[in-house]
Amino acid sequence: MKPATSVLLGALRRTAITGAALVVLWIGGFIWFVVPSSPENQSLPTDAIVVLTGGRLRLQSGMDLLRDGKGRKLFVSGVNQQVDLDELLRISGNQDWAFCCTALGHNADDTHGNARETAQWMRHQGFRSLRLVTAWYHMRRSLLEMGRAMPEIEIVAHPVFPDEVSQKRWWASRGTVLLLAGEYSKYLGALLRPVAEHLRLALASPSNHAEVGP
Repeated sequence: MKPATSVLLGALRRTAITGAALVVLWIGGFIWFVVPSSPENQSLPTDAIVVLTGGRLRLQSGMDLLRDGKGRKLFVSGVNQQVDLDELLRISGNQDWAFCCTALGHNADDTHGNARETAQWMRHQGFRSLRLVTAWYHMRRSLLEMGRAMPEIEIVAHPVFPDEVSQKRWWASRGTVLLLAGEYSKYLGALLRPVAEHLRLALASPSNHAEVGP
């Protein structure tokens, strides 16, 4: 066998092994991602209840928690700019009793934005703990972003379970599998974002650019 051919085959073999290892790691991580986590102490009261927009069930769950005294205030993050508190309460069932204790955030367009918006509100309120309400498949990424944005805050997860996205039989629906795969990929992107930002800043540093002489 010619040396060039041997080198090429060796490179292809290493690439195949690396690719197979990455696939195995992705699948293993995906299974961990969809497996239910141990439930937290749902009776534990918190200073605030935070709902991330994305479905009426999330908002209704937040309202129920507020009514049950699980938090002193309710913050809804990522609300459409055109929706005010009156409209939101009407959508949730005309729950006027919650008007005094509910605040809206209109500046978040994604989960990363939800975390920054919530952190700003929490610090303004002087709160130290929150109960996070979002869909079960969105919870791991939400906890990651929230923990980064406010590491000093205690966060209690309160996932909701939409009927259209079954957790127990997620593999039985192609749509659910694709949704979960997309959420897992977003989770990995959020997990690796600090590394990417560090590399971007390092590459943009003036010390990494060669000086051009006259």
